[in-house]
Amino acid sequence: MKRISTRVISLLMCICMLCACGGKEPRDESQGTEVVEATNEAGEQNTDETSGEDTEEVADESGEQEQLSEEDIYWQQVLESFADSEYDMTAALTGTALKDYCEDYFSLGVGINGSTLDNLTTYSDEYMAVVKKHFNSCTMSNLMKSCYLLRQQESIVSAAEGDGSPVLGFETIDDTLQWCMDNGVKMRGHTLVWHAQAPDWFFREGYTNDGAYVDKETMLFRMESYIKQVLTHVQDNYQGVIYCWDVVNEAVELGEGGDKDSFFSCRVSSGEGPNPWYLTIGEEYVEMAFTYARKYADKDVKLFYNDYNTFDVNKRANIIRLCEHLKEKGLIDGIGMQGYWGLDWPAQIDIEMTIKLYAKLDLEIQITELSVGVDEENEEQFLAQAKKYFNIFMFLRNLDTQGGGSANITNVTLFGLKDHYHPADTTNARLFDTNFQPKEAFQRVKAILNASYKKLDD
Repeated sequence: MKRISTRVISLLMCICMLCACGGKEPRDESQGTEVVEATNEAGEQNTDETSGEDTEEVADESGEQEQLSEEDIYWQQVLESFADSEYDMTAALTGTALKDYCEDYFSLGVGINGSTLDNLTTYSDEYMAVVKKHFNSCTMSNLMKSCYLLRQQESIVSAAEGDGSPVLGFETIDDTLQWCMDNGVKMRGHTLVWHAQAPDWFFREGYTNDGAYVDKETMLFRMESYIKQVLTHVQDNYQGVIYCWDVVNEAVELGEGGDKDSFFSCRVSSGEGPNPWYLTIGEEYVEMAFTYARKYADKDVKLFYNDYNTFDVNKRANIIRLCEHLKEKGLIDGIGMQGYWGLDWPAQIDIEMTIKLYAKLDLEIQITELSVGVDEENEEQFLAQAKKYFNIFMFLRNLDTQGGGSANITNVTLFGLKDHYHPADTTNARLFDTNFQPKEAFQRVKAILNASYKKLDD
């Protein structure tokens, strides 16, 4: 789909909304005005066209007229804009938004998937309309990582003729950041420092493929420059969009790839090879990444350590030691638990205990990459998936401080919107199917949010 189409449709929708509202100024979507649902007794939203007068009304089954809210009118116009779409967007774009149920507890996020600009979901108008409808936070699942931002040839020139700073380009992230800014959706920055998807040449002399690995001082200079450039670009051009960063990703390793002499079992290597950050800097790379991020991040931007299998007893103990150390230095604000969980693992009690232990550090907790996949795509397994999601949102509500628990859970992010977002994608862990139809998982999540996530002023 052409990149210009999202902006064109957004402009047309704004014009339509102005007409429907009799020329009144449209509401700022970022203000979070409560959505008033126009429903019949079966709970279905009424989207019948009206006479087009300044005040738009629909009739319920008793024959009484009910005035639609400005937001209802807006989403009707959005739905109408997809009349020629290959997808039926009715179910995805009507009814109460998921984010509205849990807004008093935590923000609700979704992954913006894409491994190239050609399959980046930002350029799917249908995808982004559902994102805006149901979520108030998002995460770029790939294209914000260093391998997409670093420019090798320009960096080689910098090493030979300039000050040696790495050169970056932001083509893979700018359009998504602009969409977020235009549509009032916040973003989790993912990720600044990670051993994977970091080009090997970034750590070598002259930024060449066959150069020797640089010394610690040089790599710290490059790390600081990289973090400074990324944060400066985002904050200068898209002020307020990114509200937190996964500063360091997956630095704790218990197996053969971990440093047994490290106080937090720092990752030395992975299945892909050596950890280049450890190889050039040592375990100090984690603390220094947070140091530079704190130095250049806006004051209201939160800094997170993010990892997988955070429920593992031994890994959990090392993550706690690392985060205690960073907290003592005032460098960290939260822990990200990725959430790649199966239908029958990990045990719920292990996740609950982990969250309670992390909560004792007085740090924010976010579920950053929630994904519950199935082995076979059949009715039985999708039902099991739905039940798993239901249980997850139930115990998160009970653990959150707003629900009476001890954990300051500030965000839950599902790491994608729909299954098989492009032909080569095998992921089936999402709430919508490949045609944007809500799966049973969506229905169960909506049910538990509606039943248990009470408004604080209720």
